[in-house]
Amino acid sequence: MSQGWFESFAGRRVLLLQGPMGSFFRRLSQDLSLAGAQVFKVNFNGGDWLFYPTGAMNYRAPMSQWPAWLQTRLEDLQIDLILLFGDCRPVHQAALRVARKLGIEVGVFEEGYIRPNFVTLERLGVNGHSTLPRTSAHYAAKDSGPPAAEHPVGHTFSAMAWQAVSYGLAAWLGRIAFRHYTHHRPIGVQEALRWVRSGWRKAWYGWHERGHLDILRIQADHRYFLVPLQVFNDSQVQVHAQFRDVAQFIEHVVRSFAQHAPADTLLVLKHHPMDRGHVNYTRLIRALAQTHQVLRRVVYLHDQHLPTLLRHARGVVVINSTAGMAALHHGVPTLACGSAVYDLPDLTYQGSLDDFWIAAPYAAPDPVLYRQFRGYLIESTQLNGSFYRPLGVAETRSGLVWPQVPLLTLDARSDAPSRERASPKMRATVPSLTP
Repeated sequence: MSQGWFESFAGRRVLLLQGPMGSFFRRLSQDLSLAGAQVFKVNFNGGDWLFYPTGAMNYRAPMSQWPAWLQTRLEDLQIDLILLFGDCRPVHQAALRVARKLGIEVGVFEEGYIRPNFVTLERLGVNGHSTLPRTSAHYAAKDSGPPAAEHPVGHTFSAMAWQAVSYGLAAWLGRIAFRHYTHHRPIGVQEALRWVRSGWRKAWYGWHERGHLDILRIQADHRYFLVPLQVFNDSQVQVHAQFRDVAQFIEHVVRSFAQHAPADTLLVLKHHPMDRGHVNYTRLIRALAQTHQVLRRVVYLHDQHLPTLLRHARGVVVINSTAGMAALHHGVPTLACGSAVYDLPDLTYQGSLDDFWIAAPYAAPDPVLYRQFRGYLIESTQLNGSFYRPLGVAETRSGLVWPQVPLLTLDARSDAPSRERASPKMRATVPSLTP
């Protein structure tokens, strides 16, 4: 563990709210204590309590009283830093407002912008709420040098699945003790069974879709557009995009593809791996493809190797998924339909979806800008590791590799980043799409 990180938390009074499902916040509290911080925790349901059973405050009052209760605790305990996972949860949105009122610093954890070896930690907010600069010029002026070595986290699905099942069951069993709590996503016995179903569906789809990847990469090389779908109840879709849900996004993409894409191209929609046990869009996609007369040109996949799919795609369409960052990493033209930290001129296509199908070959991301953006992103917002499977190489209880420069003490930036219009360079290389 770096001495810089130890020094940054020494003497601080830290409050942990909800973390990822599992033991990460308990392990994080041990890191903070070793660094010399005094750590406090709030539990909201039986799942929180299961993984943090001692040394925590249990909030059981109605949620309408939560902001006032929190403000009193923050003042009484003299908290100077709040750490939480996900800034779109109702309990956290209220906490952010109270923290802003009192001038208390907030650090927001989230799944990594860069997968699979990183998690995110940002000041104030993540994704659409991120305070990262939103101009390409800012990153063009940066050069972080060669990237630091990444420690691979390995496969985390089984660890995440059992922690999700345990959390959901504990939350369901603890309803009597936490009777006023409403979770931002479904939890309970049914949710636990969905994760069990997800496990056997992974095996089924792996067998059922055998050979599909070879067909796409050989027979349809650079003739298909890839659409990696997001989790059906992803807050990044609900808060940071104009779509009601993922199903509406699918309708939007299929309709546009049918009307504007070259006749010799395919549309490949890839199911999100965390959604295996929850939703299935087969009927919706088939109905849309039939309605728009592109049934033979639309492919729906569940379990295929994403990097290989990306390398052979003509273009990628996302809402604001981190799969967009992976597409840029492979140099694939990418369109983000929602608010995303990487949606910058000369990285992503800045025109409309209808135009993208024709313009994609002329809209590849600038590799130098991407390298500089990725380096800055890692340096200022990413931690090597996983919430669900601690890195064995890390000298910490949390299992994360903490940087020499603490993420939460970097220069503060505007809370309302400006949006830059598409650069002349990208526009100049795209042919006219109108008569």
